[in-house]
Amino acid sequence: MAQLRSQSEIDGPLWSYTTEQLNLNLLRFRLGDGIPKHQNNEVDVLLLVLEGTGMLEIDLVQQPIGAGSIICIPRGAARSIQATSAELIYFSCHQRRAGLFPTVTNRNAM
Repeated sequence: MAQLRSQSEIDGPLWSYTTEQLNLNLLRFRLGDGIPKHQNNEVDVLLLVLEGTGMLEIDLVQQPIGAGSIICIPRGAARSIQATSAELIYFSCHQRRAGLFPTVTNRNAM
């Protein structure tokens, strides 16, 4: 993971892999950055937090997450995620779908 971290200067996806059935992503966000609120009506998403801490909001309910947290986000849920430590690194897995990719928000710029 250290090599992936050093190869990327930006937040967001450090690594992605797609099979015929799955999309796999390793993501990193720095303090205050993350994925803005959005709703996915197509697939369930599994998150595994590897390093750091963050705040995950699912359908207006906020919950702190940290290394070792495993979360299943059901399709149709409105959600967002924000790093609350220097780095938040997590793995996501969901059934393959075309054309969507997480984007980065910088809450400090808002």
